[in-house]
Amino acid sequence: MSDQKTSIGSTGPATDGPAPGRRSFLKYTGALGAAAAITTTLSACSSGPESTNDAGGGGGKGGDSTLTAVIGYGNDGSWDPTQTASAFAMAGNEHIYEGLLNTDPITREPYPALATEVPTDDKATTWKFTLRPGAKWHDGKPVTADDVVFVFDRILDPKTQTLAKGFFESWLKEVKKVDATSVEFVLKFPFPDGLARLSLAKIMPKHVFSKPGAWDDATKGKAVGSGPYKQASHAPKSNTTFEAFDDYNGPRKAAFKKMNWLTIVDAAPRVAKISGGSADSEIADNIPYANIEQLKKGGLSVEGGAGMNNLFLMFNTAHKPFDDVRVRQALHYAIDTEKMIQVALKGHGKASTSFLNESNPAYRPAKTVYAYDPEKAKKLLKEAGVKDLSINLMAVNVSWIVDCLPTIKASWDAIGVKTTLDPQETTAVFTKMDQKKDYQIVAAASNPNQFGIDPDLIMHYNYGPENLWMGYARWAGNSTAKKLFKDMDQATREPDATKKKAMVQDYIDTVAEQAVIYPVVHNELMTAWDPKKLTGIKAQPYPGINLLQAKWAD
Repeated sequence: MSDQKTSIGSTGPATDGPAPGRRSFLKYTGALGAAAAITTTLSACSSGPESTNDAGGGGGKGGDSTLTAVIGYGNDGSWDPTQTASAFAMAGNEHIYEGLLNTDPITREPYPALATEVPTDDKATTWKFTLRPGAKWHDGKPVTADDVVFVFDRILDPKTQTLAKGFFESWLKEVKKVDATSVEFVLKFPFPDGLARLSLAKIMPKHVFSKPGAWDDATKGKAVGSGPYKQASHAPKSNTTFEAFDDYNGPRKAAFKKMNWLTIVDAAPRVAKISGGSADSEIADNIPYANIEQLKKGGLSVEGGAGMNNLFLMFNTAHKPFDDVRVRQALHYAIDTEKMIQVALKGHGKASTSFLNESNPAYRPAKTVYAYDPEKAKKLLKEAGVKDLSINLMAVNVSWIVDCLPTIKASWDAIGVKTTLDPQETTAVFTKMDQKKDYQIVAAASNPNQFGIDPDLIMHYNYGPENLWMGYARWAGNSTAKKLFKDMDQATREPDATKKKAMVQDYIDTVAEQAVIYPVVHNELMTAWDPKKLTGIKAQPYPGINLLQAKWAD
């Protein structure tokens, strides 16, 4: 099983519809924690049998050599592109499937994939797309407009609850077939940010996935796309292999004849697989901070991507005294974030000064910034009439989160709040949430950047009247929450980009002040690779890897 749930950033529907059941929910997310999740307790999900790990050979340059990658997340989550938030599956799907538009993995700028061009009219309420001539599915059949309509009909179907629905439902009215090779999108209002979101709607072959049981097959790992790589084999909890699709005629062609992606959730065997003279992999993500210098000394490139990856606190507002905003604020002010960054994150992080990370284009510091201030924390608790407070801090057992917990305990103990740390397997934590069990505070990991950097998407993914996370926090019925949700929806509909940015920043001030679900620190995700064998690698600030611009080194 994966160590990952894209905690706040990547699970469940964004704002609408009932939350999926737990079993389906875990399938969607690939289990729990889409941040920099490394958990040493999930050894059953580590490297898999040696014969599978080395499938197809590897370690060489060019020719028919197999690129071997080590992914620090499970490959046994859902591979259905309309549902998944599994880091492994989403990264794999980027190589197998195409959207009408794809986005660059670093800049997130849209570029034509299955479509021939990107619309340029930011005031348009209709978009017309023509399919790339000669585009084929991996089974050799042509890609048609019927396939595009098939996927969007599923996403927009009010009777079908998909993860992708939350990315499209608020602004997209319908998708219509114009002819065999073109489609028209009808928008509810001008929404230029929707172009980048089209990358999240991977086009799938109707003739394959309209068959009975086919969506279940997709959940279990079946993938048939039009992208540069086709899925050659899939062994859950072990590895997934890819082969170059010879008939691909799109913009980013396969540079490797074969790829073998190993799922190794445990940190030590993952690092060992890329370390030393006997290393038989060329790239690995999710590198622990403690191993960075070791790998660099061994000749590897190790770089980080800074984005929305974060440790957040979520309060149960139905459990007193956490219904009082002053208590929530006090506990944030009390945390010695700089100590946490230096000790637990080895300097690879920043204290949160907004819900958004500082490199997000819509970022500005929130009006409420939780700088370390234990005296202010004590004052707020006193104003709230709270004394002799005891807290059980339930947390996911992602290793870097666990490393951060002692700083939180020491900080809270120092202001007179008796704190018990309670790290558990991530599935156990969120099963309790789904069962509506009582709790006080949860510490977990989040990274919505795997879906994009659009602040409207990020914020709606975390806050909304029927949002899964608002259900966990028991806050959606609060009067401040109701006003927040209205402000968020108004910002979505605002056509002027400058005004929209200001509106988003203003409602993020409310989110910061209320601190119901809020980041403590944003941290980097580290990727390592062998520069003697690979070129064109860029470390991305969200889980997984993207090799569409990589190639063997000369």
